[in-house]
Amino acid sequence: MHRSGAVMAWNVFKFCTALRGLGSIMILLVLGVVGVTYYALVVTNYGPSLSDGGLDSVTALAVLILFHFLLVMLLWSYFSVVLTDPGGVPPNWRPLMDEERGDTDPLTGSEFCNTGLDMQQSGLSDQANPRIRYCRKCNQLKPPRCHHCSVCGRCVLKMDHHCVWVVNCVGALNYKYFLLFLVCLLYDASPKVS
Repeated sequence: MHRSGAVMAWNVFKFCTALRGLGSIMILLVLGVVGVTYYALVVTNYGPSLSDGGLDSVTALAVLILFHFLLVMLLWSYFSVVLTDPGGVPPNWRPLMDEERGDTDPLTGSEFCNTGLDMQQSGLSDQANPRIRYCRKCNQLKPPRCHHCSVCGRCVLKMDHHCVWVVNCVGALNYKYFLLFLVCLLYDASPKVS
């Protein structure tokens, strides 16, 4: 698909880089919400029940132990997803021929041509073989399920989305931390709802 110059002059995604500036604000906002939740549950709700004695204090102790365990898991998974690189395309990555076209024996490990120029000269472009993808912004080949993030400005392996709450892309290397963060957030918030 060829785009005209008028369409290319107005790029909506150029404003995505402004989301990088929200990084520390979003982290502080998440920590603030966790702090308010901690105050509401521990200090005002279940904390006073511990000193009353009886069945309520045993229930409060059990809820507080579970809450603190989930809180530690929540904070660990949150900072893991924030600080872990989502996974980028290795420099000069090339697909194996058997992966893309089935031309070679997987045991020999013969690889694809070494440069993008060789790829164009051999007639193997992304139009000729739709499984071979090329990122025009990074000027490199992309593996399957790899997408270019407009906020981060790079290609991310198995990119799910760019999350403003974790100030990072959710990709191949930090996806499990993101899911753990969501599960811990769900269970950590459930005593407050009931």
